[in-house]
Amino acid sequence: MTPGTIILLGLIVFALVVFSKTIRIVPQRSAFIIERLGKYSATLDAGFHVLTPFVDRVAYKHTLKEVAIDVPSQACITKDNIAVEVDGILYLQVVDPAKASYGIANYQFASTQLAQTTMRSVMGKLELDRTFEERDTVNGAIVDAVDKASDPWGVKVTRYEVKNILPPQSIKDAMEKQMRAEREKRALIAESEGDKQAKINRAQGDRQELIERSEGEKQKRINEAEGRAAEIEKVATATAYGLRAIATAIQEPGGMDAVNLRIAEQYLDEFGNLAKTNNTLILPSNLTDIAGIVATAGKVFKETTKTT
Repeated sequence: MTPGTIILLGLIVFALVVFSKTIRIVPQRSAFIIERLGKYSATLDAGFHVLTPFVDRVAYKHTLKEVAIDVPSQACITKDNIAVEVDGILYLQVVDPAKASYGIANYQFASTQLAQTTMRSVMGKLELDRTFEERDTVNGAIVDAVDKASDPWGVKVTRYEVKNILPPQSIKDAMEKQMRAEREKRALIAESEGDKQAKINRAQGDRQELIERSEGEKQKRINEAEGRAAEIEKVATATAYGLRAIATAIQEPGGMDAVNLRIAEQYLDEFGNLAKTNNTLILPSNLTDIAGIVATAGKVFKETTKTT
């Protein structure tokens, strides 16, 4: 290989190196920090850029996307002196790449540590029972504290989410017993309420049944009374009609003879039945004078007919 060829290859390599240090393509949602001779020069946004070789260099590369950082679990003491393990996720975003480069050495580590210290402070103000209910309060307090501290770093904290709150096993057992007792209490209350309602329903049903039964009995008696009244009225009407018919028949020729004959027949029938139904037999003074008895009865019947 001749010296000219070696020089040519060296120039090509040098040109490639210069080209690589001159041309910079920044991806979307990214930012490059350029230093010129060790001093901050510019912030390159997404796109194609040309640098001064050997003078400008890319010192820092930042993503402008929102980043989720896992906050390690840590021990926190609650207001009622219970040690709990708490972890979470911190969401942040670089809004000023220059401040994120020169405001702090590692903004992610600093934000994580600040979130942990704030978490311990907030949990220390809450009792154990409230820590599970006040997650939103805890999240908001951490976001406010970390966002305020990270403002000089060019970082915006968007939100914080508590993942787990783990009390000691003894506390878990006690909480489980408490929850079981509460469930049993609610079950007993529900059962008693159901029994109470059932008794009320049965009492109302019995009351309604008695009312309906009394109403039915009342209507029954009314109907029976109306039936008896109608029956009496019909019997009276029939009796009156029969009496009028008898009176009319008596006024006709031979009517009194028929009446006397009827009276004599009934007299003999009733007299014959006296010995069958009674031990004591009452006899008229003149038993043989049947004609006289019939005549007397006929006279009474005739006088009654005239009166009616």
